Amino acid sequence: MKIAYYPGCSLHASSKLYDIQAKSVLGKIGIELSEIEDWNCCGATSASKTDDFLAIALAARNLGIADATGLSEMMIPCSSCYSRTLVSQKALAGDPALRSEINAELAKKVEGKIKISNILEVLLARKKELTDNAVKKLTGLKPACYYGCLLTRFPSDMPITDSVENPVAMEGLLKSMGAEPLDWGYKTDCCGASASVNDADMALKLMSKILKDALARGANCFVTTCPMCQLNLDAYQDEVREKYGIAKSLPVYFITELLGVSMGMGVEQMQIDRHFTDALGLLRELKLI
Repeated sequence: MKIAYYPGCSLHASSKLYDIQAKSVLGKIGIELSEIEDWNCCGATSASKTDDFLAIALAARNLGIADATGLSEMMIPCSSCYSRTLVSQKALAGDPALRSEINAELAKKVEGKIKISNILEVLLARKKELTDNAVKKLTGLKPACYYGCLLTRFPSDMPITDSVENPVAMEGLLKSMGAEPLDWGYKTDCCGASASVNDADMALKLMSKILKDALARGANCFVTTCPMCQLNLDAYQDEVREKYGIAKSLPVYFITELLGVSMGMGVEQMQIDRHFTDALGLLRELKLI
């Protein structure tokens, strides 16, 4: 089965390992991710903060390309890209004049036919196939499932498949693989996102609260689906710990990473050795790799 795929800028750069993992895990259960051609940045960080029209138009171009594939669904792993694209699709559907204005400049027109899904929705729809292909239980893993602030929250009403404030889909999927995800209070709090670049002190403060709460609950790792959340908690964790006096560190895994481990995929295939905060030690300690 083929699904259209919009990787976004992060999965072609800082989170290239996530792109590799997503293709490997879904490929294992017969899903081919077909990257849409000549896609552009969705404008999630820049355009959405400065120009409402441009924020819709940038995502609209990608929607037009996706509609032209003739495929019924497009998966977007990045929470920010997913949010921007879904918001744009809804705005265009509800405003024919705006859709006509933007379509007039596009080679491939937005038709509104394609379903936009985040990676968790795609994985959950194939939970049986994933568990059927699992060769080892994730015994001993006690993850704090971190959704971040964008996966379930939108600037307008959206039909979502999980709770806005207390999503549990990731926990359910990991439980089926033998992990013991924890209940905790910061699963949808903001990590600072791009503020780690222009307001580092605020971002570090936000990350410290997330790390402290996860440790207080007894977590031995984070699991996330958002490349920005993963990068922040992974790359800045040493700095957060030093500034806020936090003794322990936690590896920050992508959901695809742990699914791949459960399905018997190795360190090199999943690129687990590419983290800033050590991600191999825990898996070796639990004899998962």
